[in-house]
Amino acid sequence: MTSNTELLRQLKIDKSAREASGDGGGSGGRAVWIGVAVLVVLLALGGGAWFFLAHRPVEVRTATAVAPSASTEAGAVLQATGYVTARRQATVSAQITGTLTEVLIEEGDRVKKGQVLARLEDNALRASLDSARASAAAAHASVLQTEAQLTQARRDAERQEALVGRGLVSKQLAEQARTQVDTYRAQLNTARRQADAADAQVGVGQVNLDYTVVRAPFDGVITDKAAQVGEIVSPLSAGGGFTRTGVGTIVDMDSLEIDVDVNEAYIGRVQADMPAEAVLDAYPDWRIPAHVIAIVPAADRGKATVKVRVALEQKDARIVPDMGVRVSFLERRVPSQANAPKGVLIPAAAVVRREDRDVVYTVAEGKAARRPVKTANQATGDMRLVTEGLAAGDTVIVSPPSDLADGAAVRTATTTP
Repeated sequence: MTSNTELLRQLKIDKSAREASGDGGGSGGRAVWIGVAVLVVLLALGGGAWFFLAHRPVEVRTATAVAPSASTEAGAVLQATGYVTARRQATVSAQITGTLTEVLIEEGDRVKKGQVLARLEDNALRASLDSARASAAAAHASVLQTEAQLTQARRDAERQEALVGRGLVSKQLAEQARTQVDTYRAQLNTARRQADAADAQVGVGQVNLDYTVVRAPFDGVITDKAAQVGEIVSPLSAGGGFTRTGVGTIVDMDSLEIDVDVNEAYIGRVQADMPAEAVLDAYPDWRIPAHVIAIVPAADRGKATVKVRVALEQKDARIVPDMGVRVSFLERRVPSQANAPKGVLIPAAAVVRREDRDVVYTVAEGKAARRPVKTANQATGDMRLVTEGLAAGDTVIVSPPSDLADGAAVRTATTTP
């Protein structure tokens, strides 16, 4: 019995030990939960950072793919930029001051030489012309009257001479008749001069009236409409902004050419009548044959350039004044574009190797797109000829980062021309 009691006493758990054990278990649980919470926070922060970095646009440099031309084979000795200009351009205005009653032009209208562009108020000038015509008519009537008087005086003088020869009248009467003839002859000359003066006044009035009609000085296209009905136009500026000095601007599109600023250090490479090729910024795929007209014998000290005039050998409605253009001066003339290389030219740094093949990254709507391409073996300076995979006008990334992913967001830093 005693032994059984001792055994039961040994199996009894001490209260102090139980409390100590309970306290220790609670502290350990809290530590575990704190650790889990910290881990969750760190994972959330890491995920947010990864999401931000993964979706942040990558800053890249871009270039535009351009179509090659036969000038590559012809040997372009120099390239320069300039603008399309018109050698024949005029701001048309009236030759007198007046108020516009009609403006018959709009921008883009094609006009012929002598075509009416505008009309001025002409009531006063028309009345003045009518007055001059009336005066001229009166002067011519006076001439007719004097001619009739002179004819009668000559007949009277002839009769007096006949009577003097027969001794019927005195010589004095015959002399008076001859004097009358001379008087009427002088009066007739005066009347004729007055009629001529009156006709001249009619001419002046007609010219002034014609000045109220503004006409096109040559065939061309209206590029600017500068005045409206009701405004005052004048060949001289009156100041204050209330008087127009022109009705519109007309350009002869057949006189378009290119003005190019060539660095004076390279002007020795350019010669008169040298073949060239022009590419408009607006149409990078269009190669226009051209040639040098002249080298203007004057330099711009501020820009250290010399102006060169270049003629366009093809006329087209797409060519308009002030367009930007790039001119390649060639060693020899290119007969046609049939010999131009096929494909597009891009900077060599835009072509990279990915998975053992040549690729380029294009940019469209702020996203990078990887494209496999085929390149030609020939080199064109720092440019590469891509024969397949790209089209002229595509925007490519120059020196794309090695970790750039297909479809990644990109932001253009600098555009390479």
